Amino acid sequence: MRPVNRILLGVVALLCLASLLIGPAGIGWADSLRALIAGGEGPMTLVMREIRLPRMILGLAIGASLGLAGAAMQGYLRNPLAEPGLIGVSASAALGAVLAIQTGAVAVFALALPLAALAGALVSVLLLLALAGPRGGALTLILAGIAISAMAGALTSLVLNLSSNPYAANEIVFWMMGSLADRSMLHVWLALPLMALGWALLLPLARALEALTLGEDAAAAMGMDLARTRWQLVIGTACVVGAATAVAGTIGFVGLVVPHLLRPLVGARPGALLGASALGGAAMLLTADIAVRVVLPGQDLKLGVLTALVGAPFFLHLVRSTGRAEA
Repeated sequence: MRPVNRILLGVVALLCLASLLIGPAGIGWADSLRALIAGGEGPMTLVMREIRLPRMILGLAIGASLGLAGAAMQGYLRNPLAEPGLIGVSASAALGAVLAIQTGAVAVFALALPLAALAGALVSVLLLLALAGPRGGALTLILAGIAISAMAGALTSLVLNLSSNPYAANEIVFWMMGSLADRSMLHVWLALPLMALGWALLLPLARALEALTLGEDAAAAMGMDLARTRWQLVIGTACVVGAATAVAGTIGFVGLVVPHLLRPLVGARPGALLGASALGGAAMLLTADIAVRVVLPGQDLKLGVLTALVGAPFFLHLVRSTGRAEA
């Protein structure tokens, strides 16, 4: 294991522990760990096993998923400005969730929202396949993803615009800000299998991404199946981003910022960046989730708002640096 990965693994382990021990309940660390491990019938066991444990697992899995998908997208497109939402999956998943809230399906069935979001993500992949075709190039893939994302965003705005229910509109707005609060183990079991499938598709792309640094023609000459690589990337990204959006709402900038921060530490090798970005994404999201509990604890600061506040200035810096490098 690379030194940077060992360091990140240690940081993630410490952040997981902190995520379990920090919260508004004010439980001591020894009592928290005892309630988590030994169990029992008291309220501390309920807090640790039904509130903090699923929140920590989701923060770990979603952060790793977004970091991994961001590194894979940037490696495949050979562009540090690429991010997982580029193919329209997150916008389509958000549209599915918005429709579930607006139609009142969430009041009838507790898992209607994440299931509708997953359905939205699936529809976006099918649309991408129809628009880009099985052998469409990277440019076609990007353009199709931008079109799907724009259409999903427009339909989400239309639902909000025509909503006659102020409570539903309010719930939609808060859900779209992204959060890990009030998630249960049901959300964990719903998202983890899809994320595991996405990880299984994205992590083996390391060799193909290394070959693509020489260009598509050179990668094809080295025996890489570019069409299979492309759709392995798309389906893997759709699985992890769709599942993450389904259970946590829209959380941006993790997949954009983390690979760029870690790239110099792995020698700018896209294959080596995959594992490091997964660990870095988990560290970033766990840190942000701890911060929303500590900063303004009585104001319900949303996780997606915090990541955007950190990520947007970094993105502007990245655009400016890229412009200077090209000048």
